[in-house]
Amino acid sequence: MKILFVCENYYPHLGGAEILFKNLAEGLSKQGHQVSVLTHQIKGTKKIEALNNVEIHRISSLDSRYLFTFTSIWKAIKMAQRHDLIQTTTFNGAFPAWLAGKISRRPVVLTVHEVWAGKWKEVTEFSWLKSRVHDLLERMIYLLSFDRYVCVSHATKRDLMERGIKEPKIEVVYNGIDYSFWNHKKVTKKEKELAREKLGLKDKKIYFSWGRPGASKGFEYVIEAFPQVSAKVQDAAFVLMLGSPERYKKKYLELLRLIEKKSAGGNKNIKLISSVSYPELRALLAAVDYVVIPSITEGFGYAVAEAAALNKPIVISDAGSLPEVVSGKHLIFSAKNSSDLAEKMIKTSLGEYQETGKKRFEWNKTLSGYLNTYRELLQKSPDKGLGN
Repeated sequence: MKILFVCENYYPHLGGAEILFKNLAEGLSKQGHQVSVLTHQIKGTKKIEALNNVEIHRISSLDSRYLFTFTSIWKAIKMAQRHDLIQTTTFNGAFPAWLAGKISRRPVVLTVHEVWAGKWKEVTEFSWLKSRVHDLLERMIYLLSFDRYVCVSHATKRDLMERGIKEPKIEVVYNGIDYSFWNHKKVTKKEKELAREKLGLKDKKIYFSWGRPGASKGFEYVIEAFPQVSAKVQDAAFVLMLGSPERYKKKYLELLRLIEKKSAGGNKNIKLISSVSYPELRALLAAVDYVVIPSITEGFGYAVAEAAALNKPIVISDAGSLPEVVSGKHLIFSAKNSSDLAEKMIKTSLGEYQETGKKRFEWNKTLSGYLNTYRELLQKSPDKGLGN
């Protein structure tokens, strides 16, 4: 099988979607399929290179994923003719992939991570006008007819169906995580102690949240909740790890001001730290006492799956996919409700949480889910692929 990925971003750019497609592309290649990726060129990357047997073509788009929508069209059409099927995702790669599929008569699969139509102003830092433009562009994507839609959770599937996509065209395939890495047995006692010492919170009960400081992550709600928690939980501390603050400057500064405000009464146990490497994050997660995920929307929720894999008690919001991804020791609060969040954080410190059997999101299941979708489409396609 010859598969073309058309993605606005790909490795070395890293995010949830990029982790999915890198693992998917390389996993397909390992099984003997021919995989090519068409993406936008970021600074310091080559126009063409092979990475783990995946052929990557990068289009110069002035380092803009938005321009990629237009600059990639000709290349996408040309490459599609040498492939059996096209895989793309929301948002900026969707149109060139769809157009290439129509012209080359190749089936196109659209992966949908989250549906933000009607929510752009709430979940981003965008101005009213920019939010309206993005909302309109997303709605236009759902007006295009893709051969199959893959949703990363049932929550995303429900949102997509509200946009008028019929259920028979939708598959739910969860993202995977690497359980050989996210394994509490891989973290030594010494590593945990060192992680706590670096925080300067060795003897504290540590609540931990992390991610990019985007509006969708809801970090302001846990900051608002923490003074109530520290009043009830002796030696409580909250650590917030934020990555890429330069990309979310407005929200980052807003969170800083809120932390200063909530610390003004003498509560100095809110600590803000910069992002760390994955091995350091694993040690940090293993070392803290509780994890808090206060998102107001979430397509899959890698953080929840990773924390559960490390056996951490978790407090999550009821937003998006989080309740269907969480497992192990956990409590669920009403999204955007700081008082309810504080109550659940306090209960967690007392051991008053729900406990369910562990859910596992294996990469081999993710790969099999996509492969089944591809094979089914190619069996129906007038130009059937001759690959595996």
